[in-house]
Amino acid sequence: MSIRTAVFGFGVSGRYFHAPFLCTDPAYSLDFVVTANAQRAAQARAFAPDVTVLADLDALLRRAGEVDLLVIGTPPATHTEIAAAALDAGMHVVVDKPFAVSSTAAAELLAKARERERVLTVYQNRRWDDDFQAVRDLVDSGELGRIHTFESRFESWKPQGQRDWKATTGVADGGGILFDLGPHLLDQARQLFGPVEDLWADVVTRGGGADDDTMVVLRHANGTRSRIFLSGFAALPGPRFHVLGSRAACTIWGTDPQEAMLRAGSLPGDEGFGVREQRYWAAVGTPEQERRVRPPRGDYAAFYTRLAQALNGTAEPPVDPQDAVEVLRLIEQAHRQSWPGPPA
Repeated sequence: MSIRTAVFGFGVSGRYFHAPFLCTDPAYSLDFVVTANAQRAAQARAFAPDVTVLADLDALLRRAGEVDLLVIGTPPATHTEIAAAALDAGMHVVVDKPFAVSSTAAAELLAKARERERVLTVYQNRRWDDDFQAVRDLVDSGELGRIHTFESRFESWKPQGQRDWKATTGVADGGGILFDLGPHLLDQARQLFGPVEDLWADVVTRGGGADDDTMVVLRHANGTRSRIFLSGFAALPGPRFHVLGSRAACTIWGTDPQEAMLRAGSLPGDEGFGVREQRYWAAVGTPEQERRVRPPRGDYAAFYTRLAQALNGTAEPPVDPQDAVEVLRLIEQAHRQSWPGPPA
């Protein structure tokens, strides 16, 4: 029997990062989309003709007996209210990043999920990026030696600023690039190198509103330094990953292709989906000897495969939500420790 699923919100997240995987995985059925936006409702019906569109949370809760799983892809400030209501109504829940707008609120959601005996997880799809998988394989193999420096970037050129709700949302409501993209890169660093003992941050606003040009340096308990760069003001972005070890280094340019393919209309399972162009393969080695390494195929679908197993009681959830709580604590610490912004 399929896992009856509702997606709350049908913007970029619901339309590209969730619906395509739910509709192509036989373990799920996409039964409901919740949106009050008429254009997005039409897009949802065009993508999944059998879907029922509901206007708001109250309408969803009235149909709670028909929903096994709720996927939340709405602005961050709404996550806690929607997730708490869904858990109380007996649904399992997937929450987009950032999990919540504070670590305290996130921890309270975890407690509620345990009390209700429901699965609660966070959509950290970037654990299944092809480039991250390549780096993880190289680190685990020992080919690079002991990693002393890890650099990770999400950089783009958006001098005109953010659009839609991101343009007007302040830090208190989960706005800014550190809350938006930081959960991915901070989570990846913790997955590779373990707990963080301390951090330093330079959190800057250049275009007005919340931060849009940020760097965070993590000192891991194992001795590795992770340097995290997040910017909308990079006319020429740096490498996605630059990993320096005692034996060799690894550099990867470009980003995982899955998002671009999904936006272009490709679906999971299509030929070539998640496969990176050869010119963006990883460079591994030293000045004396360098080789190219083909990353594994990107596989966001693995999140939902693992989730189905967890809902059937045969595996752990694909992402431990406690990891997301720890990442939120790092984001909060970064905001507390950051310098004042540049002069006007």
